Amino acid sequence: MAGASLASTAVQAQVIGDSPQALDLVDNSAFFGDSLGEGNSGATFADRFTFTVDDALGVNVDAIVGSVSRSADVGLDITGLWIYNGNDTLISTGTSLQTGAVDVWTVAGDSLVAGDYYLRVDGNVVSGEGASFGGAVMLAPVPEPETYGMMLGGLGVLGFLARRRQSRRG
Repeated sequence: MAGASLASTAVQAQVIGDSPQALDLVDNSAFFGDSLGEGNSGATFADRFTFTVDDALGVNVDAIVGSVSRSADVGLDITGLWIYNGNDTLISTGTSLQTGAVDVWTVAGDSLVAGDYYLRVDGNVVSGEGASFGGAVMLAPVPEPETYGMMLGGLGVLGFLARRRQSRRG
């Protein structure tokens, strides 16, 4: 009897979702998400959202994903957000900011070099109603060391001029 109970649970815990989906990056940002139909209570999802980094100098990646429902008993429960490279190597693990009726997760990846990557969103459908989640991702170029040097040099010149002006008045 215990074996039958376990088998029925395994059948209910089917994996659903629309994956993989290629992100349409416009000006280094994109929206992503998925809608999960009615009648999937107990199912899990593990969606992949793929993107390519073209910048040889690298980029920083920041993403957020969330879902909203009337209560924690309906909709879905996001259980994880990650960044992986194209070889399925984990780059960064997300952080849960809020869970319950509203789920919010964020993840950041620093200095990703040119190549293929994907965001992975995992979760559970907690009721038989339809549910959805959505998110946004942004890629920002990593500043070159010369940029920091020029900024520090400019601040030094401004400091010198301010001190010189102050000494002339005093």
